[in-house]
Amino acid sequence: MPSRRPTSRRRFLQGTLAAGTLTILGTSGKRARGYQSANDRPVFATIGLRNQGWAITAKSTPFADFAALADVDANVLAHNVEKTEKRQGKRPDAYKDYRRVLDRKDIDAVMIATPDHWHTKIAVEAMYAGKDVYCEKPLTLTIAEGKLLEKVVQQTGRVLQVGTMQRTECGQRFLKAVALVRAGRVGRVKKVTCGIGGMVASPSIPVAPVPDGLDWDFWLGPAPEVPYRALPEIRKGYGGGVPLYSNCHYSFRNWYEYAGGKLTDWGAHHVDIACWVLDAQKTGPSKVTPLEFTSPVEFKDGYPVVHDRYNTATSFRIRVDMPNDVEMIITSEGDNGILVEGTQGRFFVNRGRITGKPVEELESHPLPDGAIEQVYGGKVARNHTENFIDAMKARRQPISDVWSHNRMLEICHLSNIAMRFSRAVAWDPHKREIVGDDQANALLTREYRKGFEIEMG
Repeated sequence: MPSRRPTSRRRFLQGTLAAGTLTILGTSGKRARGYQSANDRPVFATIGLRNQGWAITAKSTPFADFAALADVDANVLAHNVEKTEKRQGKRPDAYKDYRRVLDRKDIDAVMIATPDHWHTKIAVEAMYAGKDVYCEKPLTLTIAEGKLLEKVVQQTGRVLQVGTMQRTECGQRFLKAVALVRAGRVGRVKKVTCGIGGMVASPSIPVAPVPDGLDWDFWLGPAPEVPYRALPEIRKGYGGGVPLYSNCHYSFRNWYEYAGGKLTDWGAHHVDIACWVLDAQKTGPSKVTPLEFTSPVEFKDGYPVVHDRYNTATSFRIRVDMPNDVEMIITSEGDNGILVEGTQGRFFVNRGRITGKPVEELESHPLPDGAIEQVYGGKVARNHTENFIDAMKARRQPISDVWSHNRMLEICHLSNIAMRFSRAVAWDPHKREIVGDDQANALLTREYRKGFEIEMG
């Protein structure tokens, strides 16, 4: 692990905050107006480069210049430096330690695509370092982390875009879904069903040698110190080239120590749209009930008792009691997508299609002019990165902001907590805490491993 050094950035910010200045945007120069760039293109860096990290980097090169990349896997880092150089014609600097990126004054924004357990720490430290942030979903590993990020966005004035790209992309199908409901085309919404797929269980995964080039201790970071585990079979297709079964790389999603299974993977996409449809972006549920589910390991007091295999739920059906007597169902069964049912009709939407009678009726009864733009809050950006950069220029929050993301992600986190204890949890959406269950409430936060605590400025 690189030394946990105090940085000059931290010492500077401590003095600034002590003086009562809660923003680090500055008062003069181009940085105060958004970002500094000779050709009106922001300077970016990506932290975490496998799979989605490269995807958002490649998608962003038409809009930004990438000056640096960071990853704790030397092989992944070198490969993506080469690809980025070919794509933009200029070689980015390469770092294993993301803090080297945050120390640079020429970088306007960072894109974070690390495993979930690193998201909040890097995002907080980046904002205190004067960077705007684009962070892949899910933004947090716990509900407490979400509250912290809200405070830091307010304190620093930085722009934080969450990578829930369905709000901008996918042929505007999801925007049309929200517009249909707002136009009253299904009457009053009674039920929304989010089909998000299930996870697979794993066999016992033995302790294995750490792959060459991977700094395992740094990969774990804030998570508990455990040995690297892997079976020799290699994953194919998306996320391929790594062990099919491991506690690292693509498989981190299957472990509660690093992620939240399907609930915070696909759930972070579809529950987000469901809450948008319900106009429930400033509130939350009253109760979350696991109707049925399958866990691959036994749990005691909310924690797995077996540590050599995946531990997130493999199948589930969860009922969420939303405001206005709306029932939300989150399920691993059926089509991947969102079914919206109202008193006067229903429709289904996913990344490939939007179908149902209210959709068919658009031919004879189209949505009002500007309905899509009204949902989006203005002209729809070409992609999620363009929306992020527009927000950077205007110094406003983007289409997928920290507050709306946290509200919907609380549903996903609560669903996992309910399954870990095998009981329903009551939720106070105003206090944002679990009611009458201290044991479950304890999982709203987590302890960071010593040496990897969040540097608050």
